[in-house]
Amino acid sequence: MKVGVLGSGEVGQTIADGFLQRGHHVAIGSRTPEKLDDYVKRQRNMLLAGDFARVAKFGEILVLATKFRGTKSAIDLAGVENFDGKIVIDVTNPLKGGEGKSPELSIGFTDSAGETVQRWLPTARVVKAFNAVGSALMIDPEFVDGPPSMFIAGNDDEAKKTVSGIAESFGWDPVDCGPIERSRLLEPLAILWIQRGIATGKWHHAFKLLQR
Repeated sequence: MKVGVLGSGEVGQTIADGFLQRGHHVAIGSRTPEKLDDYVKRQRNMLLAGDFARVAKFGEILVLATKFRGTKSAIDLAGVENFDGKIVIDVTNPLKGGEGKSPELSIGFTDSAGETVQRWLPTARVVKAFNAVGSALMIDPEFVDGPPSMFIAGNDDEAKKTVSGIAESFGWDPVDCGPIERSRLLEPLAILWIQRGIATGKWHHAFKLLQR
């Protein structure tokens, strides 16, 4: 599978690594792709690095791993037409909060980043996922109680099945929460995850749905 990751920070590189480790063809995008030279070398040149447009054209599945405040700009640089019909995994959270302040959501209650991305990309199949955990746990999380839950939301059932398969391959138990509007519930989980880390000083935690 050809995967394009838009965003080259810790989250983007971690997700790119996960796909690479599972044998997929990966391209990672940045506004300044030359800064990825060392990362590509560390990966033994097993992936491509390019601008957002090149990566969006390359990927059959695309991952939005930018900070939300830069997501619209990244989409515009990539070209909306390059998302047409593709599965787009939206990892973003609409966070706000200054130095020394606990983060909050800049969108909530009646809207979400997931819905916003779907509006920006009306012909793409957007699935919210991987937004409620830190990058260090996104791939192969290890817990004594078994795999944690990966909550996902999106309007396209086949797209959600594909993303669920990806989540399983990354070591998660996927939970379909419904249409993209359910991002309004998933994005606050990111705040809860962060607040738990701030309160304990520890960041090895994740959510798990228990059911009978």
